[in-house]
Amino acid sequence: MSDNRNQPKEYDAVLGSQNSTPVNAMVLGGIAGVKSRLTSPIVAAKITALSEAMKYGEAGLDLIIKALQDESMQVKFAAYSLLKDRDDLQIKPQFQDYLPTFEFEVITVNSQGRQISRIKSFARVFPEDLGNGIILEMVYIPGGTFIMGSPKTESKDYVANHESPQHQVTVPTFYAGKYPITQAQWLAVMGNNPSIFKGEKRPVEMVSWDEAVEFCRKLSEKTGKSYRLLSEAEWEYACRARTSTPFSFGFSCDWRVTKNLANHFYFYDGPDDYWCHRNCTPSEKRPQATTDVGSYPPNLFGLYDMHGNVWEWCSDKFHFDYDDAPNDGNSWETGTDDCRVKRGGSWREDISYCRSAASDGCLPDSREEDIGFRVAVVFAQPAVFSSVL
Repeated sequence: MSDNRNQPKEYDAVLGSQNSTPVNAMVLGGIAGVKSRLTSPIVAAKITALSEAMKYGEAGLDLIIKALQDESMQVKFAAYSLLKDRDDLQIKPQFQDYLPTFEFEVITVNSQGRQISRIKSFARVFPEDLGNGIILEMVYIPGGTFIMGSPKTESKDYVANHESPQHQVTVPTFYAGKYPITQAQWLAVMGNNPSIFKGEKRPVEMVSWDEAVEFCRKLSEKTGKSYRLLSEAEWEYACRARTSTPFSFGFSCDWRVTKNLANHFYFYDGPDDYWCHRNCTPSEKRPQATTDVGSYPPNLFGLYDMHGNVWEWCSDKFHFDYDDAPNDGNSWETGTDDCRVKRGGSWREDISYCRSAASDGCLPDSREEDIGFRVAVVFAQPAVFSSVL
C-alpha cells in the first residue's frame, strides 16, 4: 500500500447511505469490495459488508465466519446472527466458540399449580471477563412489543395504582445479565462486599441505587462497553419473556408450587387461596436469606431470579401510575418523586410481590438486605442489520 496520504486506501469504500463519493475514495464491488470494507475501522461499514457477503456463496460465508474473531462485539453479533439459523454442520463448532448458546429447561404451571409443560430452550450469551476467573454472562434479549402493567383481575388486594393503566410498550433489542450481579462480580469491580448474606454466587445486596449506578460506570470503564441499569419497561419485558400471566412460569401463587420456582417468603396453613398470605398462619416459613443465583428455573429468555431472591434496582424514577409513561422502553426520568424503581420481589416478600408486573420504589440512597440489581448493555446496530437480529 502506498504511503502517499492522498492515495486511496483499501478501506476507502463508499457506503450506500452516503450522498456523494468522498474525495480520494475508490469504489470496489463484488467480493473484493466486501473484503475491503471488512478491513475498515468503521464498525457500521463492516456490518454492512457482512450483510452483503451472503450474496457470494462459500466465499462470502468464509468471510462471515472469520468476522466472528473481530474485536468488535457488534461485528461478532452481526456475523453470529447471519449464521445462527444455517444448518451447515461444519460451521457450527466455529461460531459456537465465539458466541456460545446455553441450553435450559422452562417450566410452566397452570392456575391449580400443576406443571403443564417442561420444554428445552436456548439463548445466546456472551461472557464478560472481569478478571480472576470471574465472568459476567450477558444474555441476548430480542426486541418486541408487550403490554406492561397488570389488570385489576390480577392485582386483588396487593397491587396499587402504580401497576396501571396497562399500556403497550415496544422495547428494542438489548442484553441483560443472566443473573443479578453476584457478590464475586461486585468485588471484582468495586473491591468490597457490603452484603449481609455472604457467598460468592449469592446476589450482592445492601447496595443503594447510587452505588449500583457507580458499579455500571466502573464496569463500563473496565470493559469499554456502556453498561447501565435496566429501565423498568426493559425489566418487565425481560421478566415476562413473551408471557402475559402473573409470572413467567404461569398463574399459580400457591407457595406449594412457587417455593420450587422462586426464592420468596411463604407460609401456609389453610384452604387454597390465590394470594396465600390471606387467612393463613405462619406454621411453616421459608428460610430467610438469599440463595445462590440460578437456583431456580429460568424464564423463556434464559434469565434467572427474575421472581424473588432480591429486588432489582431499575433506572427509572418511581411514579404512582403509568399515565404518560414512555412507550419506547426508555427510562422514565421525568417526575417529582425522589424514589427509584425496584422490581421482582425478594426472599422476604410474599410471592404476590414477585409477579412480573409488581413494582415498588425506594430512595436512591436506601440499602436493604433484599435489594440488588442486574445490568444491561446495548450494542448499536445500523438499520441495514437491525432486521436480521
